[in-house]
Amino acid sequence: MHKYRIEGGIPIRGTIAASGNKNAALPCIAATLLSEEPVILRNIPQIEDTGVMLLILQALGASVEKIGEHEWKIDASLIRCSDIPAELSKKIRASILFAGPLVARTGKAIMPPPGGDVIGRRRVDTHFLALQELGARISVEGPFTFTANKLVGADIFLDETSVTATENAIMAAVLAEGHTIINNAASEPHVQDLCNMLVAMGAKISGIGSNILQIDGVKKLHGTDFSIGPDFMEIGSYIGLAAATKGSITITGVNPKDMRPLRVAFGKLGIRWTIDGDALTVSLGQEMKVNTDLGGMIPKIDDSPWPGFPPDLTSIMTVVATQVEGTVLIFEKMFESRMFFVDKLISMGARITLCDPHRAVVSGPCTLHGDKLVSPDVRAGMAMVIAALIAHGESEISNVYQVERGYENLVEKLRSLGARIEQVELED
Repeated sequence: MHKYRIEGGIPIRGTIAASGNKNAALPCIAATLLSEEPVILRNIPQIEDTGVMLLILQALGASVEKIGEHEWKIDASLIRCSDIPAELSKKIRASILFAGPLVARTGKAIMPPPGGDVIGRRRVDTHFLALQELGARISVEGPFTFTANKLVGADIFLDETSVTATENAIMAAVLAEGHTIINNAASEPHVQDLCNMLVAMGAKISGIGSNILQIDGVKKLHGTDFSIGPDFMEIGSYIGLAAATKGSITITGVNPKDMRPLRVAFGKLGIRWTIDGDALTVSLGQEMKVNTDLGGMIPKIDDSPWPGFPPDLTSIMTVVATQVEGTVLIFEKMFESRMFFVDKLISMGARITLCDPHRAVVSGPCTLHGDKLVSPDVRAGMAMVIAALIAHGESEISNVYQVERGYENLVEKLRSLGARIEQVELED
């Protein structure tokens, strides 16, 4: 285990390539269970979370072969069991994504409650609702157990726009008998990636990118060769880093359409970029001034289901806002513990008023000072890395496992941009 030691106050400059979208890679890895033919997945980020998902596949009996730096060949023709090992399930929230494909393929899935970030209550009720509507029987006494003699299409209305519940419902429905409608479906780019992969495997899905998905079940899916899209959350994090350190950056491999919700939110902080093809550039000399609402009112940056601003970036925006002239309200609606990390920012010198578990008022610009920090989750951890790179003096960040779960080659990428960051082994 290690921690980060960071010397802040240096503007970052340079070019990096966007990694593959973690939140697309995870359901696409799970979806390989739906076919008895080999599936090749490309642009898979090399991070802890994808590694755990691949280990779960192997535990279920699938053959997993690395064929390139970010490329894997998965053959799930010989699935031996439907039980997900407890030690793996507890490592990652996304382990629940195996429920849908396992029930569809084998009629059964057994798993302990999933682990992952500690950012407040994370409901699994919507997963249960969707799979029950398709005909699965569910027991929560002890491990979660899903069983079904057969799955049958249904008209499903999700009680919340859950990304992973939508993905589970899609993966179960593509092999269900008859027609399925998923209403109030999530439509994020990673959900679209999953749908497009399944269509390439022979699934019949319409309405991709909308909140109503229509699926006609098929008897079997074939293999495919599919490339994961870019991680717009990673891209947004590096945009914030460049602006907050008064540096510049070019990020290649960007999907311009994914950036539209981010452009609106960053624009409220006086941060803008240009896109040429798939290359996004944040240049020097950003305005870094809050653009007030009509009448001089304090603007709000709040998250919402796609195509709204993604909740994963509210932590990043909170840090960036400390370096911007003016006052802004950050409103994170989904997780009641995600904003508690601002206490550490306050200890570094940030002027932030935490109104309640969901809302923080940030006034800037302010000078941050180095501190000893702990990463509570993936996105707050990255926010602390950015804060440390802004701050005067030295910072140490522990529990960086929580950062590296979501950001590929973070230290290497930051060093290539001129950041002074090193990994320090923890003493036993």
